[in-house]
Amino acid sequence: MAEKTIIRHVRIAGHPFVLRNTDVLRAVRKIDPEPITSHFVVIGARRFPPKQVLSEITGLDRADFTTHQARRTLIRLGFSAGRRLSTSARTRGGGTRVQSPSESERLGHRLRSLAGEWVAIKDGDVLHSANTPHELVEWLSQHGQKADSMFRVPEDELAATGLAPL
Repeated sequence: MAEKTIIRHVRIAGHPFVLRNTDVLRAVRKIDPEPITSHFVVIGARRFPPKQVLSEITGLDRADFTTHQARRTLIRLGFSAGRRLSTSARTRGGGTRVQSPSESERLGHRLRSLAGEWVAIKDGDVLHSANTPHELVEWLSQHGQKADSMFRVPEDELAATGLAPL
């Protein structure tokens, strides 16, 4: 079933644009998400900084608009948005990470959509995913990021258990 195309007429930094959700999908296919500092939009199974996406589809400099404007525009095009929990909100006492059941479920759901890919995890969130460990390490290096862990997401439940098929 084909997705419905959503079209929005917007004015950003004094420039008029006609934006389509299909244009956003097409534009982000060829780029890697940058690290998420606070806000993100979900496009496909990947999270992107809103300003990265809006800059990519409009050609505007990121200084020409706010994160709030970018989020609002992308939400109106039908994309989900969220905000990363701050590190202080994620830890308790001596820095031990506390993850609520809902956080665990969200991460598990997100990992299922990345089956077969290599992922880098930091503070209980997916930093980035790639097809090979080399691509993942290269992305981390390019963006000055450090992960708490890296692993390949199992293809299915059987692979996750490590048991051989009968």
